[in-house]
Parts: sequence; structure tokens; C-alpha cells
Amino acid sequence: MTPDATAQPRRSHARANRARILAVARRELSANPEATIEEIARAAGVVRRTLYAHFPGRTALLEAIADEGAEALRGALAAAAVPADSPEQALARHTMELWRVGDRYRTLLTLGRQCFGDAWFADLTDPARRDAVAIVRRGQADGVFHGHLPAEVLASALGALMLSLLESVNAGLWEDSGPGAATAILIGAGVPPERAAGVAAGLAR
Repeated sequence: MTPDATAQPRRSHARANRARILAVARRELSANPEATIEEIARAAGVVRRTLYAHFPGRTALLEAIADEGAEALRGALAAAAVPADSPEQALARHTMELWRVGDRYRTLLTLGRQCFGDAWFADLTDPARRDAVAIVRRGQADGVFHGHLPAEVLASALGALMLSLLESVNAGLWEDSGPGAATAILIGAGVPPERAAGVAAGLAR
């Protein structure tokens, strides 16, 4: 067997190990932010040496999760951009797409900021913030969102509400797959509750 023929299976195995470690790390750190490298390796079914071959430490592991999260966030924002949406639908879709990412990478809400700082988190979420501001501004112009605050301020408040809702899931106080969060965000933006719930339910279907 040629060197190239033997190297390919090894590379495939290494990629599979890395992906499994990352998936398990997200799960374990979401359940227990203090989970150790040893505990994550054991949960992933690999020896500690194998984990360290991919991630030389806890910070490197968190950086890899953060990179995955950033890529997922970019994908969510692209999926949320539907030109035909009304402002209400756009804000609900934006919320639900981001909720899926936030639910999967909840560990970044606390560990990421602790490890990399608030400036890192602000840079990570800035594209989502800009999109939210544009949606809110359009909804204010159409008269369907509150107009008593500048779009930047209202979008920032809605973003804080969404983070608070995700943290409530972390704390085991609430469960939601997205529609509940979208309803809450729409109500916060000024949409009547019944209308907000209907828009969110329509997108969920």
C-alpha cells in the first residue's frame, strides 16, 4: 500500500475524532461549564493524549468551538435574509435562526466572554446586531414596531432580551425551540401578543 493510501484513512479518522470531541465538548460544557479536559476526553471516548493532539488546552478547545459558532452564526444570518418578509416576519425569522445557533453554542455566552472578553463577544455578534438594527428601522418606518426609541437602542434591548432568554434555558428555567423567543422579541418590539404569536407560529410551520 502506498504512503498516500495509508495517510488518507488516518486523516479521515483524525477529522472524525476532532469533530466528535468538539460535539461532546459543546454538550459537556453546556451541562457543566467547569468540565475538565479529562472529563471531556472520557465522554468523547478518547484518551487525553488524543484530545491534546487536536486541542493543546482548554483555551484551544474553546477557540475551536468559537470558530464553529461564528461560522454557524454567518449561516444563520444568511438563512434569515428573506427579501419578501415583512418586518415582523423578518424579525421573527432573524430571532429563530439565531436561537438555533445560540441554543447549540450556549456555552459561549459565559465561557467565551470569560475566556476571550466582552470585546470578542461584541465582534462575534456585531453582524447580527447590524441586521437587527436594519430590520427594526424598517419596522419603525412601517409603523409596526415601537418608535419611541432609536432603532439602534431598541435592537440592542431586544438582543439583551434574547441573551437573557438563552441564559434562562441554561439555568433550566425554560425550554423553547425558537417560536417562544420570537414571540417575546416581537412583543418587545411593539407587536401585539396575539399577532406576535401568530407570526412566530407561521414561520415555525
